[in-house]
Amino acid sequence: MGSPDYERIRVLYPDVFGFARGKYVPIAAATGQMNFSIAIFGVGYDRALIPAPGADVLHGLGDMTAVYDLEKVRPWWQAGTGVVIADLLQNGAPLEISPRHALVKAVDDLAAAGVVARVGIEIEAYVLQPDGRGGREPWDTPSAYCYGTGPLVDPIGLLDEIMAAATASGIALETTASEYDSPQFELTIEHDDPLTAIDHTFLLKLLCREAATRHGLMLTFLGRPFGDRGGNGLHVNISFQDDSGEHLFCDPGAEDGLSAMARHGIGGMLGHHEALAALCAPTVNAYKRLRPGQLSGYWANWGYDHRAVAVRVPSARGPGTRLESRLPDGAANPYVATAALLQASLLGVRDQVQPPPHEEGDGLETANTERCSPENLSLALDALEADIPLTEAVGSALVANFVAMKREEWRRFSEAVTDWELDEYLTYH
Repeated sequence: MGSPDYERIRVLYPDVFGFARGKYVPIAAATGQMNFSIAIFGVGYDRALIPAPGADVLHGLGDMTAVYDLEKVRPWWQAGTGVVIADLLQNGAPLEISPRHALVKAVDDLAAAGVVARVGIEIEAYVLQPDGRGGREPWDTPSAYCYGTGPLVDPIGLLDEIMAAATASGIALETTASEYDSPQFELTIEHDDPLTAIDHTFLLKLLCREAATRHGLMLTFLGRPFGDRGGNGLHVNISFQDDSGEHLFCDPGAEDGLSAMARHGIGGMLGHHEALAALCAPTVNAYKRLRPGQLSGYWANWGYDHRAVAVRVPSARGPGTRLESRLPDGAANPYVATAALLQASLLGVRDQVQPPPHEEGDGLETANTERCSPENLSLALDALEADIPLTEAVGSALVANFVAMKREEWRRFSEAVTDWELDEYLTYH
């Protein structure tokens, strides 16, 4: 185990929304496993119980088992505390609705095809402060600017604390800086095998939010928390290798340096673009970010070093050759979004899907395609359910649970009366 100084372990796992669920266990009581009610996969944002497939809400709310490796406990920012991510089992078998299991399945499916994936993550977030009226407002950073570092963009050293805590916890945080809008920041996770990279992303998101809370602030990865500013993306950078480590997306003999496999991977992601939106942009709010002009992957297009497309091919070649999906937002479950993108890429490779011509325009208000992400979460769920190959690749049980949870979320939203409606219509009708 990582350190004899731990007094307790924080055992965590991601739920359908990406929440870090778990329990504390004293070191003396740590056995490597503990039980939870599987009904947590039927608990909505409003804490209502939803009879989603697999959650056993109407069948006794039974147990699942969280299994963790005591040798993989790592330090955490809390004194005397270690943290570990558990795998979920039901009746001794992997829990099919587990988001982490979906990523394990994607890695295994790639391995069966002779492919080893590598993943790197870029994630954006806003910092909020109390507004004095019981709500939240953007953190006051009047001297902030894009690609800023230091006290002008981070007056209290919040990002410094996050970087130090991430390093101490063994999270491979590569860079931090302020983003285009204020007070927005971007954090990048080093390329690694998918499970390691996404475990780091999962823990980093939790660490960031907890660090902000210690200062009376809120840090949010929500897709678009402010209508007058850009959204928060979660960019997933994917590369494929073979068992010997040869980079399969690179072809030095090709005019653009891309292999046929890279093109097929692009074709797969774009071919399943509408269905991927549901898993990569899984909130009602997400579709405020998926709009033209938001540099968000709205259009089903791709381009060379182009930030206004869904799949960007950065300029690096050789070992740096990769495909960057700009579709997901920061509120996406990183396990599910990454699993879905890997599976879509693999489907493209298997079916030898050719991508459309690359984007040569600005890709902002118009693009070289009419295909785009669905206009709202409900339509994205329709597209996901209709895309049987992607659904089966990601995991039919997980998708069924996800869709049921999100259909209830959409129902509650569509029935809610908003301030906008009252402000717009009440005076005149």
